[in-house]
Amino acid sequence: MTNPHAAKMDAMYRRQRYIYDLSRKYFLFGRDRLLARLPVRPAARVLEIGCGTARNLVILAGRHPQAQFYGIDISNEMLRSARANIRRRRVENVTVALAAAEAPDHHRLFGLEVPFDVAFFSYSLSMIPDWQAALATALASVRPGGCLAVVDFWDQKELPMWFEKILTAWVRRFDVTPRPEILDVLAARRDRGEGKLTVESVGGRYAFIALFETAAPGAAGAVS
Repeated sequence: MTNPHAAKMDAMYRRQRYIYDLSRKYFLFGRDRLLARLPVRPAARVLEIGCGTARNLVILAGRHPQAQFYGIDISNEMLRSARANIRRRRVENVTVALAAAEAPDHHRLFGLEVPFDVAFFSYSLSMIPDWQAALATALASVRPGGCLAVVDFWDQKELPMWFEKILTAWVRRFDVTPRPEILDVLAARRDRGEGKLTVESVGGRYAFIALFETAAPGAAGAVS
């Protein structure tokens, strides 16, 4: 993949991938809460965009053995850990592939013709340069009445001012840019009647969990 961002991510994770899951549990809060809220039904098709080590997908696959899980990531290095994790845990309902989030070809990657039932980002949108395109592509890949979910850094407005400055400086070391405006984009789509938006705060607006249920024919958008 001749992609400058891919090369950057490979360079970052070439060594970090070995300690990624151990280290990230100390500041990527809300991931497990998001996984518990995903509406995964039997035979569902679920996509994670920016799946990293496949940590989330392996957890979901164990909980929902009748569903099928797919992951894409731009980093070959992270996918090395993902495939090793899948083999080690002996899960057979998870497939991962190398792809950019902005324009994946799900038919070429996975042989799928129909949309996904659920798609989600777990602290990955804040690392994608063209996050607007990635979000739009993810929404387009979800069937009517399906769900797009996001957990990511929020604005820390309920926390001390110094905390936000320290957090922002820290996560930028990992090429992360917190983007509270993700919620504005989803709210605008809700206001256009494209779906129902539910937003939940994690740790005093340290992070947010957003569930966007895409509108079925004849349904109206709402917020809670």
